[in-house]
Parts: sequence; C-alpha cells; structure tokens
Amino acid sequence: MAPPHAWHAGEPVHPVAPPTEYVRPASALGRPDGAAIPGEPGRPAGPFPGEHARPPLRPFPGDPAHPAAAQARHPARVQGRHLGPPPPPRVNPDAPTEYIPSLNDEYGDEYDDEFDDYEDDYYDEDEPEPRPKIAPGLLAVRSIGELLITAGMVVLLFVVYEVWITDLISAGKQDDVTTALEEDWQTPAESERTEHFSFADGEGIARLYIPALGSDYKFTIVEGTSETNLEVGPGHYKQSAAPGAPGNFGVAGHRVGKGAPFNDLDLLQSCDAMIVETRGSWYIYRMLPTVEDAENWAQVGTDPFCAGTPGSAKVEPLTGEYAATIGRRIVTPRDSAVVAPVPGNLAAKTPPEQRQKLITLTTCHPKFSNRQRMILHGVLVRVHPKSDPALPPELRETR
Repeated sequence: MAPPHAWHAGEPVHPVAPPTEYVRPASALGRPDGAAIPGEPGRPAGPFPGEHARPPLRPFPGDPAHPAAAQARHPARVQGRHLGPPPPPRVNPDAPTEYIPSLNDEYGDEYDDEFDDYEDDYYDEDEPEPRPKIAPGLLAVRSIGELLITAGMVVLLFVVYEVWITDLISAGKQDDVTTALEEDWQTPAESERTEHFSFADGEGIARLYIPALGSDYKFTIVEGTSETNLEVGPGHYKQSAAPGAPGNFGVAGHRVGKGAPFNDLDLLQSCDAMIVETRGSWYIYRMLPTVEDAENWAQVGTDPFCAGTPGSAKVEPLTGEYAATIGRRIVTPRDSAVVAPVPGNLAAKTPPEQRQKLITLTTCHPKFSNRQRMILHGVLVRVHPKSDPALPPELRETR
C-alpha cells in the first residue's frame, strides 16, 4: 500500500524534498552507530543483541522517496527545467463508466406507456392511410366513365378540327384558286372555250354571290364535286348545265367545315338573289317560291324582288314538268334527280333548248350530319354583261 502522502490523479502536489537514503526507524532496528534517535529519548542505541550491523537500504521503487516517484511528482525539479503542468491522467478503457439511470428507473412503466402513445400519435399523422378496396361494380363504372371522358375529348378535338382547322386550310386553297381564275380572266377570251364551257377537274370556273348572306359573301366555284374539290370551295356537277345555259346548273358545297360555303342556305327566302359571275357575264338567279309561299303567292308575289325590276323577269311558281321544282326541299342523299335537267323529273321530255335556265344548290342537312340533303332551286331572271362597267344592282340587295 502506498504511503498517505503519495501523489494520485486529481490531488494537489506538495513539494517534498526527496531523502537521499533510507533510514530505518530505531524502534525496529536501532541505529547502527548507537546514537539516540531524535524524538525518542531513552531508547537504546545500536543493534539488538545478536543482530549484526546492516548497510543502509536503498529506497524501493514503490516508496515515495524513490527517484522515479519524485520525478513523477516534480518533473521540473528533477530535470532542472520547467516543463509545464503534468499531463492529464490516462483513462483506462476497461474501467467501468459512470452509470446514468434511465427514465424507466425513475418513472417506471407508466412513463413508458405515455411516451409510447405519444410516439404512435406523432408517426400516425405522417403515415398515409391505406387505400380502401374498390368494389368490382364501382371499378367497372369508374372505368366506363374514364373511357367516356376520353371518347368525349377525342370527339371534341375532331369537331374543333372539322369546324375551325379545316376552314383555315380551305380558305388558303380558295385564295389560290381565286387568284388563278382572275389571272385567267385577264387573258384574251377563247370563244370556243367560252361556248363549250370546258374546264379541267378542280379548276375555277365562276364565282358565286348571295347578297342575302352578306355583302362579302363570294366563293369561287371549281369544276367537280369530289371530296378534294369540295375542300377548295363549291363544286360544279360536271354533267349539269353551264351558268346561264338552258338546263340545270348544279353546285354542291359543305355546310360545316372545309370553308362551309353553304352553311346558311336555310336562311334564304323566296326570290333572294343568287348571282354567278363568269368571264363575260353576270347571271342573276332568284330563288323559287317555297311550298308555303306558293300557297300564298298572291301576297308573296308582290314583293319587289319577286315582281321583277326593269329588264328582269318575274318569279313565278313553276308548273307542268317543273311542278316538283320548288325553292327549298329536303331529300335523301340518293335522290340524284335534284340535279337533273328538269329537277325531280327524270322522265321529262322537254327539248333541251326549251328547258328552264335553273340553278340548284345542294348541301348536307341537318348541320353536322350527312343524313339528308337540303336543296335550293333558283331561276334565271336577268343577264348583266360585263361590257357594262356598272356592277349589277342585285349585289347590293338587302332585306
């Protein structure tokens, strides 16, 4: 066991001069020289009887008087120079650490239960709730609903394309064919071509004006009624008569999309003008009376447009082989007799040179459908030659 004044970690160091030799206490061994021990008078000096004199003992390593112990306590004093404070004590990794009691030791199981409840509530707010299972019937209904919504979007996009996008495309094509027609009209006329009215498929042949649908209503009529031709503008039935010629000048056009030149044909009334411009003439046609107007023609016929102006023929309901030719009617798409020389009468025997000079406009009915056809018939009432610099007054007609 170390002496009480030995240096320990964490205790203050007291400077003590190390002894140079170890002196045995006289109470145990006595003084070798027989001198009295200071502080213990009356004790005998020298060795006990029978004891031989022993040399002085050296300090053992564990003794505070040992030089190593003195050096550990006072390194600066032993080495003769100042080395600063002693190093911190070395920690033994194997020594047990201080025990910190847990909350369970102080509060017991009750605190555990409260903390566990708080933990569960905190994390339950962040965790997503499981998705409920969907019944098969509800799943089928939802799937059908999604399909219907998708189909509706497709139909809506198709309608947008047909109604607006195709109009823009057709407008560009209509401008091109109109420019080509005007350039052709500026060249010297060919009498043979004008007489026989021969044009290539898709070529512009004339221009159509309907003042009742607006002062800016005009479309170039192209030769042919194929889908490609009708995307450009109104198309002339190739087997029908030429403008102003005896017979039936038939023209077809779209009602919705692709320019929609005949979109508002249902707004026309009896005796409204339908004007066709060619290279050398203006042909003024007027719509024939409808069935309702024909029954009250005594009153309707007094209309200025029907009564006729100077140089213009009157409009009258047609009779005889033309009794089926009325201002407006609805037919099936298979009824091709509407563009016959005598509309609605394929068995007519009227000589070609004596036939009425008619115009027939055909379009789909109702709007956004091709289930039926709307047919308008008009009769030629006047020809205005282009040699007259003045424009036909019918172009400015309004109701």
